[in-house]
Amino acid sequence: MSDPASTARYVRALRPLDAALIVIGGIIGGGIFLNPGIAAQRTESGLALLAMWVGAGVLTLIGALCYAELGARRPSAGGIYVYLREAFGPLAGFLFGWTMLLVIYSGSTAAVATIFASYASALFDLPPGAATPLAAAALAFVAGINLFGIRLGATIQNTFALLKLTAVAALVGCGLYLAGVGHGAQAVLGVDEARRGVGFMGAALPVLFAYSGFTYLNNLAGEVDQPQRTLPRALFLGMLGVILAYALVNVAYLAALGHDGLAASTAPAADVMQRVFGTAGAKVIALGIAISTLGFCNITLVAGARVLQVMGEDGLFFRSVARLHPVHRTPNLALVLLAGWSIVLVLSGSYGQLLDYATFADWLACAIGVATLFWYRRHDGGTASFRVPGYPLLPLIFIGVIGWVVIETMLSNPRNAGIGVLIMLAGAPVYLVWRRLFSAARP
Repeated sequence: MSDPASTARYVRALRPLDAALIVIGGIIGGGIFLNPGIAAQRTESGLALLAMWVGAGVLTLIGALCYAELGARRPSAGGIYVYLREAFGPLAGFLFGWTMLLVIYSGSTAAVATIFASYASALFDLPPGAATPLAAAALAFVAGINLFGIRLGATIQNTFALLKLTAVAALVGCGLYLAGVGHGAQAVLGVDEARRGVGFMGAALPVLFAYSGFTYLNNLAGEVDQPQRTLPRALFLGMLGVILAYALVNVAYLAALGHDGLAASTAPAADVMQRVFGTAGAKVIALGIAISTLGFCNITLVAGARVLQVMGEDGLFFRSVARLHPVHRTPNLALVLLAGWSIVLVLSGSYGQLLDYATFADWLACAIGVATLFWYRRHDGGTASFRVPGYPLLPLIFIGVIGWVVIETMLSNPRNAGIGVLIMLAGAPVYLVWRRLFSAARP
């Protein structure tokens, strides 16, 4: 039920290029600059490592195609929250929104903002104590930009995305240059006899985490121009761009460092750039990582604010949060609230622990969101302008693999996973109390 006090509506100002760059920017954060070394430690060869990155990309592409159909069916703000609410009821939607606000979006935003601050501090030789206030200031900055309309925010986001792609291109170029100097196919594909891998799941987890974030565009569907056509194209082309970028970056790492060197590196991007340009190269890639992480924070705050705004409209959150600015058509109170809580997590230093508790919940929500596709097919029939190919096999593959990941994560780290489940389930009594106190909630 809409708040009668709010007459402003979202403006469909996001063009196809904006939407595609949101997909790319929401996925490429700091993971591709850091996680390949972890994945290399858990695989036995460069070929296995590349197969892992491409395979995870194809799996994520399947998920993106499913969300393309969901977005085409419901081209409005809210994304997963809306799908869960319509298919499984308001409690399911509320539990997603509750966990998103407390830990998923806020925790990941706080963590990545801290990565930004650490690289920016090193780049400008700031004292160690400057990192925390710098991270908080960065979140305030990106939130402030988006208070003045989606068009301005999209322009800034496009700039972030293009700069991070430039950093990726520079990294790939340097890696392939080093390959010509002293490495070759053996360094890329060769087997490390001393390392036989630690199993599929151990290597897959850091890779899958680097691909998360492809659902953010659906949260902004209410501001996408011609969404039935733009959303599927942006998700498909954006995901292809990410897969290509990730594959090329890993080829560059392997060509420059070899599989052993990549496994031993804690900062492979800096190692590659430093070999070509020395200290200046390391500073250039540090700048690229800082820009990439800041762009990621920008998207998570903007996307999460739309979920809170729709929850407010439904009576499942404060009604004031549902209001859009009458001029800029932005959910400013929701944006300030999410950014403020993320800043609290940065200042408290607890974001890392919270993120560990509920990281798997992000992928769990993605899989459950895909499951709503079966409900929509039964109730909406063939009304969608885009239908995921290979239905129902491809959605089932995505749900099955992500379900496996979630179960393995819970088995390998039951304490953190258990606390994450408790955080989610704690939303149930909150929901019941909220419904009792606010009778205007959606029935």
